[in-house]
This record gives sequence, C-alpha cells and structure tokens, in this order.
Amino acid sequence: MKPVILIPTYNESTSIVELLRSLEELHQKRDFDVVILDDNSPDKTADIVQSLKLPWVEILRRPEKAGLGAAYRAGFAHVLPLGKYSKIVTMDADGSHRVADLPAMLDATDDRLSITLGTRWMPGGSVVNWPKSRQLLSKSGTKYARIALGIPLNDLTGGFRVYSADLLNKLKLTQMTATGYCFQIEMAMAATLASAKLVEVPITFVERINGVSKMSRAIVIEALWQTTLWGLSRRLRLNADKLHYVK
Repeated sequence: MKPVILIPTYNESTSIVELLRSLEELHQKRDFDVVILDDNSPDKTADIVQSLKLPWVEILRRPEKAGLGAAYRAGFAHVLPLGKYSKIVTMDADGSHRVADLPAMLDATDDRLSITLGTRWMPGGSVVNWPKSRQLLSKSGTKYARIALGIPLNDLTGGFRVYSADLLNKLKLTQMTATGYCFQIEMAMAATLASAKLVEVPITFVERINGVSKMSRAIVIEALWQTTLWGLSRRLRLNADKLHYVK
C-alpha cells in the first residue's frame, strides 16, 4: 500500500511541469503515484503532462471546469476502488504547496482513520509573498469556521492534506456538494464527525508566481454562507448531520 497524490488542474501548464519535476526527485526516495485531475484546460495542461511520460503519473481528463470539490471527489472515486493506496494526498498544482513539506505530512500518523493538515497558522508554519489582506482573509475564515463548527483545527481552508483511505471509505463522499475552497471545510467537518484523528503539520505556503489564482469573491461568499448553514445544522440536529456524512 502506498500513497497517491491528487492534483487538480485548470490552465496550469506553466507550473505543473516544475511541480512534477520536484515530485520526481522525491519519487526516487519514496514510492507513490500521482493522478492529475484536469478540467479540460484550454492551455493543454493534460497534454503537457502526458508528454512527460512519467510512468507513476496518471491523467484523469474531465469534460469541463466544475470546481475544486467536484475535481477531488472525482479523484477519490477513481482511486479508492483500486484498493492499493493507503493514503490520499490533496495538493495544489501552482507550487504553493512545497514538495519539501510532504514527507513530514506522510509520516505524521499511521492511524487507520486520520486526516493530516498542512497548516500555515501554527508554530513553525508560515506564508511567503502573501499580502496582509489574503492572510487576514484566510485566518478570519478559519477562525469563523472553528467557532461555527466547533472544529479544533488551525487551518480549515488549506488544501494540502493527507487523508487515510479508510477515512475516505467511511465517508459518504457523494453527499458532499461544496465546490470551491469551502470543500476543504466540509471535508474537515466530515472527518471530525467520523471520529478521525486530527493531525496538523506546519508548512510553508508559497504564493504562486505563474498563472492566475482561482480565488474569487463567489468562492468566499460560498464558504461563508455554507459554513453558517453547517454550523446551525450541527447545533440543531448533530446526529442527523453525522448520518449525512458518515456511513
């Protein structure tokens, strides 16, 4: 059993090659697979990845751009039935998640039900090239979600994570609907409802240099609104909320 790294892409042709080259260096020391989840990128990201001919990299070509959550759920549905992966990593394609931080995250726990978060907002964590406004937005989003949902984690909106396969198999992934970065909050909430071990590892988050950020006002509004609804639901009918997410 080995890990698999899921990397969603949409117009990431300028950054995906560099990321895969960095992963290739790590692959010489550790065995893992990579699945690129491409949403039919107009810049031919998938074709560029295919041209590299890396035997440990697979491309899942999706018909259209449908959001971060939809891409990851498609990735989970693709790799879990194979039964050969013990851990599923989620990682951005733009270089903001450093390959150097990945070994510590993979080694953080071997608990059967676990979620490991690469955390910016904890001792040892940091961000590079992020304006104060983005830092404030991220910290405020996590603080609000912590209070609304009662989840004791320091970086609920971060996307650099390691899920145990057993945890993902225990969740009703098809019941989840969040699309943008709100998906990260939903997955953390589902993990706590499944009584998973929660682990945080400090990381250095590096703002992308190439390409265009996918963050938008609509994504922020979705996260705020949906988190509020989840918070009310958990207070009014906690057991029903658990039944919704956990098999």
